[in-house]
This record gives sequence, C-alpha cells and structure tokens, in this order.
Amino acid sequence: MKLTLALAAAFAAAALAAPAYAGPAEDVIAKEKCNKCHTEKTTKKGPSWASIAVKYKGNAGAADKIFKQLKEGGKVGDEEDHKKVEAGDDVIKAIAAIVLSSK
Repeated sequence: MKLTLALAAAFAAAALAAPAYAGPAEDVIAKEKCNKCHTEKTTKKGPSWASIAVKYKGNAGAADKIFKQLKEGGKVGDEEDHKKVEAGDDVIKAIAAIVLSSK
C-alpha cells in the first residue's frame, strides 16, 4: 500500500514537472533550433513568443500570419530572413498556437 502511494505521488510530481507543451511541435522546435533566436519569455536575436502573442492579441488572422511566416520563411519586417520550418501543416499550426498562447 505504501509503495502504491509512493509511486502515485512520484507519477503525479513528474506530470506536474512536465513541460506545458509536449508533442511533435516541440520536437520540431528543437530540431529547427527555434530557441537559438526565440524563447517563450526572453528576447534574444528574435522576439520572445510572449511579445509576439501580445503583438497579435485580438487579431483574428494572427495564427494564419504566423503559419505563413513559418511555412514560407522570408523577411520579417526589416529584420533578417526567417528560415522555413520543415514540418507538416498540422505541426506548423501547433507551433503557431504555442507562440500565440505564450504569456
């Protein structure tokens, strides 16, 4: 009984410690090295995802705009070229959702 409770507690703690996002989108974020220029909260070479989310808050077309930028690459404003994300549309949409849900 004590072992069962201890295991349950350990699994619960592990679940709470897991990242908020897990799945194919996160794998692509790692593979494409998105964190080289972006993080969830800190501005690096590129803006933080949270600042992007604030910029597009209330914009109904935000997810489509981010999807297009990730899918096609190219200039971001006056900044350097953003590389294309090599993934399926569903994964790129999930990445856009992660960016827009950042706080």
